[in-house]
Amino acid sequence: MLLSRQDFTTPIVACVCILGVGLIQFPQLQKLINSKQSASLETLEKEIKSENLRLNFLKKTPSFGYDNFIADLVYLNFSQYFGDDEVRDKTGYSLSPEYFEVILERDPRFLAAYRSLSISTSLYAAMPERAIALSEKGLKSLSPFVPEKSYYVWRYKGIDELLFLGNYQAAQKSFATAADWASNFSDAESQGVANSSRKTAEFLSRNLSSKYAQISTWSMVLNNQVDERTQKRAIREIEALGGKVITTPEGTHKILFPPKD
Repeated sequence: MLLSRQDFTTPIVACVCILGVGLIQFPQLQKLINSKQSASLETLEKEIKSENLRLNFLKKTPSFGYDNFIADLVYLNFSQYFGDDEVRDKTGYSLSPEYFEVILERDPRFLAAYRSLSISTSLYAAMPERAIALSEKGLKSLSPFVPEKSYYVWRYKGIDELLFLGNYQAAQKSFATAADWASNFSDAESQGVANSSRKTAEFLSRNLSSKYAQISTWSMVLNNQVDERTQKRAIREIEALGGKVITTPEGTHKILFPPKD
């Protein structure tokens, strides 16, 4: 069987493009990591602008069938960006939604990305509208069964709607949907999500400003394998609402609700 020149050229072009993605991402992120306290704010802001340009380029770059690879690579870049606390304390987290716009456009079924999206964009970058919009777009490619445990995306969306936008009606619908999707599975984790999401939705259906619902939602954040700063924020919010957090010997958190909602 004879192969045309195009048959040889297409995979070569694809490989070159994918290699280019890696080359334009890692060196720049490494600069941000290495800069730390020695770099001036002006220098760091220039690096952020350059990184934003590269992310915009990736939004428009054809994938040649390597969507998942690109999503994984950009997620790795995001992890380096988000985890660099010293630089983020100076520059903030404004690039967080830009990373996830690339990641979820390439792979809307990348479940772990949605949790990072909610924490980094809503909590740290203070852009819950962007996080919710990206989640809503991604949900169009999800179903109760694909990917596994996709009900978590509805939970993250509900958390953002309730805690950061105060959109109680939207949050009630999101938690109710999370409960419906999770109830399709019999394992303990899914049943636990179904029960807690259903209770939160019920709290909100009775009282849209329910402190019980808000405490329950912050407890979801607290027990969601988040970093220490996020845990402290969740504990402060729970206590401000009248709840109490008890840390068990096993390292988990037990929430005591106030006597009245």
